[in-house]
Amino acid sequence: MPRATLIPHPTSPRGYPATIAVEYERRAALLWLRFTVQDDPDLILWPSQAPPTRTENLWTHTCFEAFVSTDKGYREFNLSPSGQWASYGFADYREGMCAADESVVVDGLDGGSDYMALEGRIDLPNDAVRLALSAIIETRDGEKTYWALAHPSDKPDFHHPDSFTLALPAPEPA
Repeated sequence: MPRATLIPHPTSPRGYPATIAVEYERRAALLWLRFTVQDDPDLILWPSQAPPTRTENLWTHTCFEAFVSTDKGYREFNLSPSGQWASYGFADYREGMCAADESVVVDGLDGGSDYMALEGRIDLPNDAVRLALSAIIETRDGEKTYWALAHPSDKPDFHHPDSFTLALPAPEPA
């Protein structure tokens, strides 16, 4: 199963968490993800459990994200530890934002004394090609760190086209 490691943006405060790794796998029309934050999970401000509904502004707190490029732009998917989610479509770099048809299922958190993990499943658009993965981590002391596969800008920018670093395998034929 493919695994990727996120790196903190150079302007993020140093020190916490130690690592964030993501396992991912395309399962027909779904993308399965498992984000694992390796360190003391009590240092993170985790959103409270909420109904699993589409919700705006999840990225303002601890949140995990996937971006998928398509033939007609890209999609942004937000997976909150609260169980809430969001999906957006963009025609081009930060242009033409609208609610996307694809949905997300957040399977919840599990963990131990030195890690916390979140699993989720994303409905993929048929023409999904490349993948970007990211996370926003809010600590109990109010600091936020920004994690991604790549940081091509001087400020955290998960939408940047150069952030889409992983090839997404084509779906298996039916």
